Amino acid sequence: MKPTIPFKVVRDDSEDRWEAPKISPLAVVDPRANIGPGVEIGPFCMVGPDVSIGAGTILHNNVSIIGHTKIGCRNKIFANCVIGGEPQDHSYRGTPTRVEVGDDNTFREGVTINRGTEKEAGLTYVGSHNYFMTGCHIAHDCHVGSHITMANGCMLGGHVHVHDYVTFSGVVACHHFVSIGSYCFVAGLSRVIQDAPPFMLCDGIPSRPRKVNLVALRRNQFPSAEIASLTEAYRLLYHDPVGTENAKRILNEQGLWCPALDHLFQFLEHKLNGMKGRGRDQRSKVA
Repeated sequence: MKPTIPFKVVRDDSEDRWEAPKISPLAVVDPRANIGPGVEIGPFCMVGPDVSIGAGTILHNNVSIIGHTKIGCRNKIFANCVIGGEPQDHSYRGTPTRVEVGDDNTFREGVTINRGTEKEAGLTYVGSHNYFMTGCHIAHDCHVGSHITMANGCMLGGHVHVHDYVTFSGVVACHHFVSIGSYCFVAGLSRVIQDAPPFMLCDGIPSRPRKVNLVALRRNQFPSAEIASLTEAYRLLYHDPVGTENAKRILNEQGLWCPALDHLFQFLEHKLNGMKGRGRDQRSKVA
């Protein structure tokens, strides 16, 4: 297939080989869009005028990329995905807010990503090396990191932050302004209404930490001493709760302190500063 309309080619200096994009004659690609080398756009796709698509990205068919949206390199976007649609927010008034997506992501069928609102930086951001399964939704102003897996039907409300190396099982719903810590696993059908701490397996309606996420820690080659420290921290925080300050003191006295505990307790302190267990939700401070 050869391009049927003019387009601007975006050069990526990391690419050694330059090939013309392959655009189906049944696709609608605005001539003002920036289309990188090696991009493939299948039938019945729509690409808007303010879209940039990096080298090697594939839009299989029936994909809509609209709004002010920047897609990185080597992404795979399957049928019926919509990236860059208007935020589902009553206060939105049509300003040119954005979506930015990194490299090497997979978006399976029916994934939707809404662009940001004026309430934050006007940006919905998705990092690199992520896998989003069928029917996932990423709402306005979300910040989704890298190396994340979201199983079918997961939904992120507005302003949710997901740190790196998080795994969601199927049909997880996250309340707006929630943060999900790195290396966290959220079990299927969970309702996340408070920040989910890093390194933990969270489950339930509402979800809460159930144990240390040993699978992720071992898979990512965490030292056994650090895993033991996190396991003891979980016991002190959630199984036989002694409070954060006492837990920190006991862990220090036992010589178990490590960089992972620094990250965990900083996350918990941030959580306590927000509204109803959501560190980024500061609306209660307005009164």
